[in-house]
Amino acid sequence: MMRRLGSVQQKIPCVFLTEVREGQSAKRDRQQFQVVATERVNPVALEANIACALATEKLDGTCCYVALYKGFTWNVEEDFKTVPEAWIPAHRVKNHNGHPVPDELGHIPGWVPVEGDNKQYCWHSAVVDYEVGAALVLRPNADEGDVLEIAAVPLADLVEQTLELIGTSVNGNPYGLGSKKRPVHCLVSHGSVKVTTLPPLDFQQLRSWFHESPEGRVEGIVWHCGDGTLLKVHRHHLGLRWPDGEPCFGNRSVVVRVDWTAEEYTGGKDLFASLSALNGHRFSRLQDIQFDP
Repeated sequence: MMRRLGSVQQKIPCVFLTEVREGQSAKRDRQQFQVVATERVNPVALEANIACALATEKLDGTCCYVALYKGFTWNVEEDFKTVPEAWIPAHRVKNHNGHPVPDELGHIPGWVPVEGDNKQYCWHSAVVDYEVGAALVLRPNADEGDVLEIAAVPLADLVEQTLELIGTSVNGNPYGLGSKKRPVHCLVSHGSVKVTTLPPLDFQQLRSWFHESPEGRVEGIVWHCGDGTLLKVHRHHLGLRWPDGEPCFGNRSVVVRVDWTAEEYTGGKDLFASLSALNGHRFSRLQDIQFDP
């Protein structure tokens, strides 16, 4: 049985075997090497029966994890990178003698709590009302699969899930959400945005799909296999730019479903109140969401 989607607790391997080549990275300005895909399918993908996997869109944001906070206590040895005091490792990080161990690429994924008074994480806090216990989630509409909706979802329904924070001030805002004057941010559960037009798992066919198909204007694909294995491919793995034109996600229509009164929101949660004023409104494109002056 497939495990519940929406929990990314380790670095996801590429669906193709990769190699490192010299040259300026297309993804990171100061990185003088590139990690590119070969045309060989990763054996892990074959073992996980990727042909029967669920393909979903990889969104360009920052990863978040919903969990009860106060109570985690970890100590990190000095030979690891210094981390914030409240940092905890992701669930699938291996341990040796009580200490987290880097994966084969030298990563130790983990989480830092987001508290409302921390300005460093102000955009994370903008989509969560801790007092009410709700988060602003962008998700496919249950009745119209091609339509998105923004809803205020109880945090209790999101516990142990990971989600992607996207919006005005995240990664250059490739989806065109909001503006500097009226920023818009929201969370998207991992695995919630299905992709149904993918070609077979073949390097050249996938590259052509990304390069030529309107549905291929996505950052990448994540496959959710029946045994819980996750695999991905990013446009940069295939030597393609991102973003390249208008992403198809930003062109999807969206309806606002935030049906709470302003009195329910606490601490000046402007985004919650603003979206509540738009409850029931439909926009032809995600990037067309506008608030009254």
